[in-house]
Amino acid sequence: MSKVKITIDEQTVEVEENSTLLEAAKKIGIDIPTLCYHPDLSLHGACRVCVVEDEKSGSLLASCATPVNEGMQINTRSMKARKARRRNVELLLANHPNDCLGCDRNGYCELQDLTYELGIQSKDVERIAGEQSEYELDTTGPALKRDPNKCILCGRCVRICEEVQGVSALQFTQRGFDSIVTTAFDLPQAEINCVNCGQCATVCPVGAITELSEIEKVWAALEDDSKHVLVQTAPSIQATLGEEFEMETGTVVTGKMVAALRRMGFDKVFSTDFGADLTILEEGSEFLKKLNGEGELPHITSCCPGWVKGAEYNFPDLLKHLSSAKSPMQMFSALSKTYYPDQTGVDPETIYTVAVMPCTAKKFEKDREEINGSDFKDTDAVLTTREFARMIKEMGINFTALPDEDFDELMGESTGAGTIFGTTGGVAEAAVRTVKEKLTGEPLERLNLGFRGINRAEVRIGDRIVKVGIANGFKNAQKLLERVRAGECDLDFIEIMACPHGCVGGGGQPRPATNEKKEKRAQGLASIDDTSKIRKSHENPQIMKLYDEFLGEPLGGESHHLLHTKYKARPKN
Repeated sequence: MSKVKITIDEQTVEVEENSTLLEAAKKIGIDIPTLCYHPDLSLHGACRVCVVEDEKSGSLLASCATPVNEGMQINTRSMKARKARRRNVELLLANHPNDCLGCDRNGYCELQDLTYELGIQSKDVERIAGEQSEYELDTTGPALKRDPNKCILCGRCVRICEEVQGVSALQFTQRGFDSIVTTAFDLPQAEINCVNCGQCATVCPVGAITELSEIEKVWAALEDDSKHVLVQTAPSIQATLGEEFEMETGTVVTGKMVAALRRMGFDKVFSTDFGADLTILEEGSEFLKKLNGEGELPHITSCCPGWVKGAEYNFPDLLKHLSSAKSPMQMFSALSKTYYPDQTGVDPETIYTVAVMPCTAKKFEKDREEINGSDFKDTDAVLTTREFARMIKEMGINFTALPDEDFDELMGESTGAGTIFGTTGGVAEAAVRTVKEKLTGEPLERLNLGFRGINRAEVRIGDRIVKVGIANGFKNAQKLLERVRAGECDLDFIEIMACPHGCVGGGGQPRPATNEKKEKRAQGLASIDDTSKIRKSHENPQIMKLYDEFLGEPLGGESHHLLHTKYKARPKN
């Protein structure tokens, strides 16, 4: 590709001809403020916060969406450009609620940061203040909260829902002052074809879309002496939580995370990785049966609740292909109120189970009517990574100074296979590790299915070539499933994750969440797997003890009752 030379702030830079002014400036270390721009989404150029001045024409250009041209002379710091940026942000603030102290994004708000960086004060906004929009909050959930009053019409949520997820649950409506981002027919969130993935919440720069918080519920449980509060932490949290405390992306913080949970007052601290190992035993056994002709191939994973809900809406005819195995979270929660009290003597009625998850859809999953396996509600509360971090900070815990501590016994031991559930391709690799070794006694080499989009690999298991595929991001999943529906897919095993890169890119993970960050998080999880003493789920001694003393065998009567579920077609609105 040919190169183009331009001048920015009297510095000459050479970039590829399809570059934008924003990219060119970044290459030579010049920061230009942005708001509607996101590196993983299409160019929008709506907010005009990134304007720069063309010195030849005097025009103001949106740097995020303007391509470079040979010989351009750009000034990013001119008075004209700076005044325009200020005025554009002031206009946004004039129609924005002035309740930062009560906002979920206080301290983590891109609009708030810009206001400070541009030196905007209350008097500047008051000068142009006028009528403000007034809309009702949508808290119908069960996973996300929408506050249209805080929306700045940047369009990030619309673009990620359409371009990356292929759901298109959100769109712009009306014009001018009445413009708003809303759902189809302005229906409540709970009544639309939304998979609760929360990707909209990860890219929203303000507090217009956030998770429905369960922090107060968990504090209340921890303060209630009559409750025995257990907590489980999902695999990916180990490599993402550190970001909330300004640690390098991908840093593994397992020991500090356990220590923080103990100091918060949880009675027992366990790992959902244990549930992931258990899922492999159950789902791997299902897959083996299908390989032997008992059921329809391809076998499709079911541990991602966003994907499962999307299948119920969009692919009800393919539900027969989904594993009936519950997600690791729900398997663990069912055991928390059956196996755990059986082994410890704790009254199951007093047990309160909290799950720390990367995923907003887990808030939806815990409330599914058909998901409970015990005589009680299996999962009582779900905290996202972001909510968990807020609680640590609220308690005044110095996270980075904490010592490393180990998970509690009984359901705390896990394998490398359980850990890699937290990234795309991990479920497939963990399952095939166990299936191949059980059938042939031979270990599996890495599948190397990659991080993005759709990928596939072939594995020789005995005399058979098993074809394994992955899809992450719901739009990619739809492409692959249309091939399954058309009978054009030759895969035997398909892993689907609703979020890009899998759980490391979940809707409840730290912001900002770019593709570059997600890959570093995945590498952090891979490092845990690489250094694990046990890397195969079927070799976890606590899992073997669980089957020997309580469940019997995979797919047996007790395990089927506690660890498996069913799905249903949902009307598509």
